[in-house]
Amino acid sequence: MPPRRRGKHYDASLRLIDDLVNRPMDALYNDSRLVTKPDSKLTFWGTRIIVLIICVAVGFAGCLFVRLLNTDPRKQVRQQLASQLEAQNTHIDELEKQIADMRADVDRQSQSALPSQVEQEVRRNEAAAGATAVEGEGIVLTVADPMVTNSNAQEGSLPREKSTNRLRVVTDTDLQLLVSLMWKAGAEAISINDNRLGVQTSIRTAGNSILIGTTPVSSPYRIQAIGNKNELANRMGQKELSTLYQEFKDAGMTLQTSKENMIRLKAATPGQVSNAKEIR
Repeated sequence: MPPRRRGKHYDASLRLIDDLVNRPMDALYNDSRLVTKPDSKLTFWGTRIIVLIICVAVGFAGCLFVRLLNTDPRKQVRQQLASQLEAQNTHIDELEKQIADMRADVDRQSQSALPSQVEQEVRRNEAAAGATAVEGEGIVLTVADPMVTNSNAQEGSLPREKSTNRLRVVTDTDLQLLVSLMWKAGAEAISINDNRLGVQTSIRTAGNSILIGTTPVSSPYRIQAIGNKNELANRMGQKELSTLYQEFKDAGMTLQTSKENMIRLKAATPGQVSNAKEIR
């Protein structure tokens, strides 16, 4: 009796493991590799050169595009306008310099030019009316109230006013008289205690004070007069006004006159004109 054959048992999981170990590559893949041919060197390098050219072209185009984006078309216009503005500013500076030079030249010409007769007359009238400050030679006449001491006050030796029996002092009438004599002697401008006399300046008494215009003044009274100092000194001297000097001396007051080479008087306070109108 022949020996009995035993049947073989095939396990699917073992077959799968066997395929993975002994046949790792698929049969169809092996067949496809048998058909494909390797690329030639010309094809290999040609492909790379074409790719390189394409990359260079794309990069160049990108650079141009970026440069175009960064370029402002108004920049050139702004530069032109800035250049024009700078040129105009330079031209304006030159014109301003020329104007300044011309003004300086006009000022020099105006100062060197002689004033017209009308201008000279206006200036003389303003100076005579006290509207402008003046300077020049002249005299200074000083008069003060008498000095009162206990002895002469008790003795009553000083002159007194007859109506009130008050002590005789310098009054507004005395100052008016002295000022009138100075005008008559040729004075061109007069001030009392630095108060310039103008066309509307009054010398009057208010209470116990003497007012020059609206400014109160007190003894000693310093009267400054601009004019020919020699002529004024002679006309206002004791020789010409002996009687007046004696009256002041009897009242205990003395007149002192001195010549001055330079006297400066400020302008008088302008008065108000409400009714008078200019004739044209």
